Amino acid sequence: MNFWDKVTGNDMTKELQSFESRAKKLPADYQAAWENMKASLWPHSDFTGRNLMPILDGVLGLFEETAADGQSAQEVLGDDIKGFCSALVGEDGAKSFRDKWREQLNNNIAKKLGK
Repeated sequence: MNFWDKVTGNDMTKELQSFESRAKKLPADYQAAWENMKASLWPHSDFTGRNLMPILDGVLGLFEETAADGQSAQEVLGDDIKGFCSALVGEDGAKSFRDKWREQLNNNIAKKLGK
């Protein structure tokens, strides 16, 4: 990846387009689950969203494998898609920019207070 693509986000656009083309090949219930997963995962992204690319790739891989095995999206994800997404990003996995700013602010205040 060259510098210009990284600065402009062109690399992410290409990667997201490839994700969408992979998702279109999935059964309808997986496509609906994919849309819900994206909506639930984006709030956990950093400023650029690059931290979610490996997670989204892994989710699509899981969907492709389980769809090939004949399982439904309901069997794979269960009823709580938001809970599944929270488990994916984990407690420290993909912090949002707000989490990073909050941590930075707390560290700065602790330094000022001498802790």
